[in-house]
Amino acid sequence: MSQQTFVAGTAPGAAPVVGHAWQMMRRPLQFMSSLSAHGDMVKIRIGTTTAYVPCHPELLRQILKSDRVYDKGGTFYDRARDIAGNGLVTCPFSDHRRQRRLMQSAFTRPQLKRYSTAMHAEIDATTARWQDGAVVDAFPEMYGMALRTVGRTLYSTPVSKEMAEGVERAFDTVLNGLFRQMFLPEALRRLPTPANRRYRENLRYLHATTQNLIDDYRRDDTDHDDLLSALLASRDEDGGRLDDKEIHDQVITVMAAGTETVAGTLTWIFHLLSVHPGIEAQLYDEIDTVLGGKPPNWDDLPQLSLTDRIITETLRLYPPAWLFTRLTASEVEVAGIRLPQGTTVVFSPAAVAHDTDAYPDERRFDPDRWLPDRVTPLARQAFMPFGTGARKCIGDLYARTEATLALATILSRWRVTCEPDADIRPVPLATVYHPRRLRLRLAARTPGR
Repeated sequence: MSQQTFVAGTAPGAAPVVGHAWQMMRRPLQFMSSLSAHGDMVKIRIGTTTAYVPCHPELLRQILKSDRVYDKGGTFYDRARDIAGNGLVTCPFSDHRRQRRLMQSAFTRPQLKRYSTAMHAEIDATTARWQDGAVVDAFPEMYGMALRTVGRTLYSTPVSKEMAEGVERAFDTVLNGLFRQMFLPEALRRLPTPANRRYRENLRYLHATTQNLIDDYRRDDTDHDDLLSALLASRDEDGGRLDDKEIHDQVITVMAAGTETVAGTLTWIFHLLSVHPGIEAQLYDEIDTVLGGKPPNWDDLPQLSLTDRIITETLRLYPPAWLFTRLTASEVEVAGIRLPQGTTVVFSPAAVAHDTDAYPDERRFDPDRWLPDRVTPLARQAFMPFGTGARKCIGDLYARTEATLALATILSRWRVTCEPDADIRPVPLATVYHPRRLRLRLAARTPGR
């Protein structure tokens, strides 16, 4: 472990009652990335809660690897458990090792290769519905595609249009309401306001629909080779398996984690390509050269190296999941501060994404900084969109596979340009970071054009 000395500080500008919530609502990534100017471990206030943000890559890695001391909890996870229950992402340390072992078999490379076929089928179906000259709203379109893709990966067959639209509306309400619920005092969350009623009604719908899908799946005698069958078949070394409640929570976790995050990343990629036409041209060339006019598949992924670097650099600059919380399980001293048990520690990938030692010219969109002969160990260590340590996102390769197949499929068929009415300010209080409006004009293309 590094013996480096870390410096503590305090973020200025906290307001009475709301603390730094206003800055976090208006410009979340800019606020988080600005904190390193005040220290390596910076005190902020989320509403009335005092929290500490690690802003140095090495310090953040130490904290994330100490998952027994810095356990899942705090204001973010209190509300996230409304949605995902005690799933892999939200469960405490005491449950995590067992759940991780049972989930791991569903996310091996051989399994991902099989899922990639279902991924491409849904991505292909989405892009086939588009028309030459059409204009689509990027985030909703990518979100719907990602949700249907996860559904087909989970259940082998396409989810009905009506159900997909209902689940999409429910997720949109509860995920966009999560941060609002997080910042509200408990007494206000209990009031029967229209927003609180919508939140609770859509939560009930989401849980009921998920359980109906699982029940229907179990009644079907057909052999499946999908993610849900892998979850149902998983066993640990003692023969234990996920119980019915755990299956329910893991399915919702996969649906929540694999939809808005992918949609947000793809939306930001289209924006970045629109303002970097040289990189955009190189990407079209790579896709045409590697695919030669055929649809992409699992075996093409290693050759789509620029595509992969663009995804990586976009995740660095615009990490879709930009805020998580931990609670100290015992008293601990860090950066010269003694944190009592139950102290909130905020993990934000954005807090280290602009580290100047790790990333020279840190605000520039530069996919080639991830070339094998250029990328440094420090850059890899500071790259945190999926976390690190025992609680690193189990679906990181799943998400990257889906994003790569989506981007390659879309750009092999369509030339995509952003409409001039873009509003790239973030949606206030959205759980996943994405622009307010980015519309895309589609022009049919053939390879090389």
